[in-house]
Amino acid sequence: MGVMALCDASPPDGQLSPILGEIFLSLARHAEREIRKALSLRLAHADWAPAALVNVLALDEIEIAAPILASSPVLQDEDLLRILIEASLDHQILVARRPQLSGRVSDAVIERGVPAVLAALATNRTAQISGEGFRRLVEHSRRVAALRGPLLRHPGLNQALAEQMYQWVGAALRESISTRFQVDERKLGAAIYDVVDGVIRPDRSDEIPEETPEREEMERRLVAKLQSAGQLKPAILVRAAREKRFSLVIHGLSALSGFTVTQIRQALNSPTPEAFYYACASVSIDRAVFPTLLTEMRKLNRGLPGDQGNAVWQRGALSPSSAARAFRTLVDPDPSEQRIAV
Repeated sequence: MGVMALCDASPPDGQLSPILGEIFLSLARHAEREIRKALSLRLAHADWAPAALVNVLALDEIEIAAPILASSPVLQDEDLLRILIEASLDHQILVARRPQLSGRVSDAVIERGVPAVLAALATNRTAQISGEGFRRLVEHSRRVAALRGPLLRHPGLNQALAEQMYQWVGAALRESISTRFQVDERKLGAAIYDVVDGVIRPDRSDEIPEETPEREEMERRLVAKLQSAGQLKPAILVRAAREKRFSLVIHGLSALSGFTVTQIRQALNSPTPEAFYYACASVSIDRAVFPTLLTEMRKLNRGLPGDQGNAVWQRGALSPSSAARAFRTLVDPDPSEQRIAV
């Protein structure tokens, strides 16, 4: 047909006239399925195609949208971000597989955390993924088994992240890690066991009842060891409070949240538990668990934080990022103390 012939020939000056662009757009909106599919195929590599038309086709049913999503140079980051939010899972997967995907879009895929889309991104060798983004992908692989194989074959995987993954992958993938990174399986396995066993069954004979500088330093080192092994999780803080390990809660919450130890202490010494709740929510401690944690911490801290103010944890769920922002508005900035680095 005549319109298809126009699709095959790019405009002489690389620009499509507004009138012809409107014709294409009207055709895409009202034409039958087979015509829209043919348009998508013909325009998939056209850098002169009207952006409005390309976006209409990109949001069409997946068989029509696929060529555009895979190849169209007209789609910009904003368009792809919109597709991640509005379109089907199949559309999102094709976005994650796009060649030369930008870091901005990769970050959005990782932030959304949809397993099938994450797996598609992990197989995309040309996607731009930051170091932090890759770390978060590895963390996602703890719950998304389909990520593990692609990540272990990805050139962006470094030895530190590989050793972290070693803790939760199966025997076959452990062998792959050992082969690629020359990991000593016996030493790494023993180190992981020591870390986990030390948290679950701490050596009571070595505990120091009082909160002394020596005990605080011991807990700080334990936090560093747990974090480097990928074993520092919010549940450990709740267990530590029950075991009366006050400094472990403080340093663990600081390491998980990124707030300084001084800021965490300020929240714990406040007349209201609001700041402490926001610090806990920022690391995804469940609000149903928070009252128990608060009770245990008050026993260890002379009744603080106090009971003034409202029970903010009863207001509803709060995202970690929102909780972090709320925490920062309630505590003083602490430029003198470095965040814990491990």
